[in-house]
Amino acid sequence: MVRRTKSLVIDGATAPTMPRFIKPQLATLKAKVPKGAQWLHEIKYDGYRVQVHLNKGKTTAFTRNGLDWTKRFSVIAGALDLPGQAIIDGEVVVIKDGRTNFSELQAELAAGRQDRLVFYAFDLLWRDGDLRKLTQLERKQALLDLLGENGVEPPVLYSEHLTSDGQEMFEHAAKLGWEGIVSKKANASYRSERTEAWVKIKTVQKGKFPVIGFVKDPTGVAALYLGKRVGKDLVYMGKVGTGWSRTISGQLRKQLDTVVSPKSRLTRPIKKPKAVWVEPSFTAEVEYRDITSEGLLRQSSFKGLKRA
Repeated sequence: MVRRTKSLVIDGATAPTMPRFIKPQLATLKAKVPKGAQWLHEIKYDGYRVQVHLNKGKTTAFTRNGLDWTKRFSVIAGALDLPGQAIIDGEVVVIKDGRTNFSELQAELAAGRQDRLVFYAFDLLWRDGDLRKLTQLERKQALLDLLGENGVEPPVLYSEHLTSDGQEMFEHAAKLGWEGIVSKKANASYRSERTEAWVKIKTVQKGKFPVIGFVKDPTGVAALYLGKRVGKDLVYMGKVGTGWSRTISGQLRKQLDTVVSPKSRLTRPIKKPKAVWVEPSFTAEVEYRDITSEGLLRQSSFKGLKRA
């Protein structure tokens, strides 16, 4: 149950008119974690970016593109029934096996369910006035105060951060299978664009999968179909269609043309009209983000091909 408190204007807040929607700030992808005391580090959540607007008793949830998804997130909106005006930036997720899982989130939304949805709040853009010119740390403290003073409980959670070694946090995220981390400049204001004041560093998983087929293109391959050995079975794991140059594409085609098969070697055949099936004589090394609830590779990228 939310405990209502008197709305207070935060020092530094400006502008009396609350906007309908604020274009979100986006993070720039980087390969390495930034160093220095000027950075704070948060977990990168694998979900839907959501901006929640609280306006004198009315709560609205917007997607990152400004679509009104309040009905889909009505339980979260109800948990943020707070006095006054506020705009909270965050991510809606579903947690499975200790980490956020985008495929599970999609399944929940497709089924019209909300009982597993969690909203991680990580920024406060408005509190009875514009807070975007405040520093990142000031905005996060204001957010923590807002949630704490009003007794906000799950499914709304405050997104914690670290100000110590970001590399250690990243390595921990990789071990636990999280998507990565987001590092933010502690003294930066909020800007509605992709900036280097926010940087994201993603973890990836690697695996080797038998190539079971391919899709032709004029000079090589457009995609590889992949499988996985499960006991005596060869099961379908999805496809990979990125990670090679035109030259590599042609080389892949030459290698796979030598092992073309009249039919799929999967234990359970699948319908892929454009597929050229091959004997599983080659193994593709692939980086991928996750495995979906259907057992397919997500966000896969080709790294190499070896004879099995």
